[in-house]
Amino acid sequence: MMKTSTPTRPPDRRDRLLREQIHDTYKQRGQLKEPTRCPGCGAVYRTGRWSWTAEVDDNAHETLCSACHRIADKYPAGEVVLEGGFAMRHKDEILNLVRKTEATENKEHPMNRIIEIRESGERLLLTTTDTHLPRRIGKAVQAAWKGSLDIHFDEGGHFTRIAWRRDE
Repeated sequence: MMKTSTPTRPPDRRDRLLREQIHDTYKQRGQLKEPTRCPGCGAVYRTGRWSWTAEVDDNAHETLCSACHRIADKYPAGEVVLEGGFAMRHKDEILNLVRKTEATENKEHPMNRIIEIRESGERLLLTTTDTHLPRRIGKAVQAAWKGSLDIHFDEGGHFTRIAWRRDE
């Protein structure tokens, strides 16, 4: 009689690293009742998104939108650092472009806002309520005045850091 061997499978590995799930505490969980108005800014949640154009009556639900929540908590999702001698000499022009970029973005995406603009020495620090607005601001400033631009997205995707510099 001939012996046959059955191939053995390797044992299940139990030493695998588990990836920790990253939570964004400001991300909306599930769908809101429609229509919902933000008492902070007046944005309206309808058809699954926030907008400025939706009309609501006085019976609308109310909840703070994620942008107003971040602003109240002073907890940004992004930051832009503009630094160097050139930045400070042309501060007003640069800030006009920054505000124009924010206004253009905010028309379509009400959750994309600037929280604060601070000046410290030869640098301006802008904080934002979302992760996309900083990149748009950095790209707009670089397109207008050249300089060096460094873009960093955190691994979890919940924070963006932009640094623009021009000295001359």
